[in-house]
Amino acid sequence: HGPTHLSPSVLVHTLSSMSPVAAHRASPAMWSPQPPPPRLQLRRPAGTPLHSSRRLSRIAASQEDPLTALTRVLWGRALPPSQLVLAVRHGWTSAWRLLMRQLAPSDPATGAFTRTPSRFPAVAQPAPGPGARLHLYVGLPCPWAHRALLVRALLGLGPRLPVSVAVPGDDGAWSFTPESPDALYGSRRLRDVYAARRGGFEGRASVPMLWDADRREVVCNESIEIAKFLCTLADDGALDLWPPEHRQEIDRWYGVIYPSVNNGVYRCGFAQSQAAYDAAAAELFDALDMLEGHLSGSRYLCAGAGVTLADVCLFTTLIRFDLVYNPLFRCSRRKLVEYPSLHAYMREIYQLPAAAETCDMAAIADGYFGTLFPLNPGGILPVVPASCSREALMKPHGREALPSAAAAAADGRQLGAAASIVG
Repeated sequence: HGPTHLSPSVLVHTLSSMSPVAAHRASPAMWSPQPPPPRLQLRRPAGTPLHSSRRLSRIAASQEDPLTALTRVLWGRALPPSQLVLAVRHGWTSAWRLLMRQLAPSDPATGAFTRTPSRFPAVAQPAPGPGARLHLYVGLPCPWAHRALLVRALLGLGPRLPVSVAVPGDDGAWSFTPESPDALYGSRRLRDVYAARRGGFEGRASVPMLWDADRREVVCNESIEIAKFLCTLADDGALDLWPPEHRQEIDRWYGVIYPSVNNGVYRCGFAQSQAAYDAAAAELFDALDMLEGHLSGSRYLCAGAGVTLADVCLFTTLIRFDLVYNPLFRCSRRKLVEYPSLHAYMREIYQLPAAAETCDMAAIADGYFGTLFPLNPGGILPVVPASCSREALMKPHGREALPSAAAAAADGRQLGAAASIVG
């Protein structure tokens, strides 16, 4: 009979009387089914779950981009760990402050944006004569360059003043492309033109820049001074944007428009503290409210005058307001289209002969949203608002019935109110 018929007590007595070797041979394990041999497995790092290896294989075979694949491996479809979120937030904030301090210098004490002065703020003396070979360098997104380009167009200076249009490069510097070349020297960057002057150049290569090709010298790179100088080149009978009898008034209006509106939108967009932003936004919209009231009863800014440089300088900010400054620079209390008089005033200037051709809305949007990386790191371009389309801007403005300006006394009151805004 087989051993399986033995009782447990007999079996134990039998095993205890055997030698160790015999007991091992006769142990119950000899009748138990033997386990299969271990399966051959590829070695992997200790602690790595097998399901992660399978996930890696699936991702490698998928069409996902590497960054998405990496996040799937690290935490699947869950949100990133809080420690990672905090670390990235701290790193991005530090990098943002570093970039902004270089690109948009601010007051260290307040975080308020402080604009860097132009390197060539006044027209070089002796001023170029009537026969000088002048060349204008501009960039279509830039409102300061737009001033010079608009004055050139309104005064009909195109045949006498050639222009080269620079575009923002990947690093933000003004550059030239085969589609938009330097028509004078064929330079790759605007900095190369600046550097061609006698004595070389260090600093920011900004637009607009008026260049004297005969002397190989920068005439000026301050927009308002370039605009005034271009007015002296106009033919008799051309539009007078800088009439002698209104120059003081134009300067007074400019003393309001520049700090509160032209530079005011940049003070909002480039503010590096909440207090600096709040102060800039309040001043900006106080100025716009004042201008809305003034232009509701006056066709243009200056008393007894038509379009002047004051209007040109205000226009180049207004045309960008709803497209760029409202969404990107956080000038968000109101859109320009919500100011009936200001918006109609802007449309009237847009409809002046040759003015619309200086306004490239696609280039403006790309220049701001595509280039100002610290403000729009994703580089996504928004849809152009309907109010900024050419069709909307060409709608009748209905301002023909307004006087060229309000009475001088009323205008003085407006300028007095404006002066209180800026200081």
